[in-house]
Amino acid sequence: MMCAGADGSPKEVPVFVSIVPQRYFVEKIGGDLVDVSVMVEPGASPHDYEPKPRQMAALAKTKIYYAVGIEFEKVWLKKFCDANPEMLVVHTERGVEKISLKTHHHDQDKGEDAHGKTAHHPEKAAGKHGEKDPHSLHHGIKDPHIWLSPVTVMVQARNILRGLLAVDPDHRSTYEANYKEFIIELVDLDADLREVFAGEEGRTAFMVFHPAWGYFADAYGLEQVPVEIEGKDPKPAELQYLIDHAKKQGIRVVFVTPQFSTKSAETVAKAIGGQIAFVNPLALSWKANLIEVAEKFRAALR
Repeated sequence: MMCAGADGSPKEVPVFVSIVPQRYFVEKIGGDLVDVSVMVEPGASPHDYEPKPRQMAALAKTKIYYAVGIEFEKVWLKKFCDANPEMLVVHTERGVEKISLKTHHHDQDKGEDAHGKTAHHPEKAAGKHGEKDPHSLHHGIKDPHIWLSPVTVMVQARNILRGLLAVDPDHRSTYEANYKEFIIELVDLDADLREVFAGEEGRTAFMVFHPAWGYFADAYGLEQVPVEIEGKDPKPAELQYLIDHAKKQGIRVVFVTPQFSTKSAETVAKAIGGQIAFVNPLALSWKANLIEVAEKFRAALR
């Protein structure tokens, strides 16, 4: 998407990204040729973020805005274009095959969704023998957390490269060389993460408060059990269902993120005789963070 034509490029291309991990991706490809600013500041939630006046002022001088498909962009992207009509907007999520958010709430057993309506169970949510799996309900809501799997980041990297080539074609060779190195890094990271979970086929369920790790779970044969869904804490009956489900699965750790309250997670952890542990889906040290999170998930599976 192009708000309008963009011509000329400074020595450092001023770039905005929606979230912190994108800065890692853009800097991997852009290197010293880019100056990256982050819209959603550390500690804030990308679901309902409101840009600061100083960020809007800086946006007026930006060449590229890299979107990622998160909630606040639905409200703000048009306003960003209005503030800087010459800015190139690149949808890095384009080409990523989105998965659906799933719940593990009690009313799935009754064939109802979290809103009390009859639930639709697609065939791909079926169990190994074709039976319907009450723990994999499809709500039709696509998971936006596409930056937490090396496989989906490969698609985003290609979109990032295209954006840089569009506004700064003079440095094509540098961007393309950096892109190739980054893809190799992603392939190696994917292999390392697969090795982390090799032999863990028996117990694969891990419980998280906010369902940010769906792509990660899909990539490495895990099952994400979310406490919160659609930005809402579970109701008492749903909370009890989660507690019972955690006990049946032998889950002893509830993973929480710095951006959300830990109250419901602490309730579940106490009820199952377990503990909470922090994992950050918005860390800047993206590669090191994924490796660290993988080790925490693996430890929790045992």
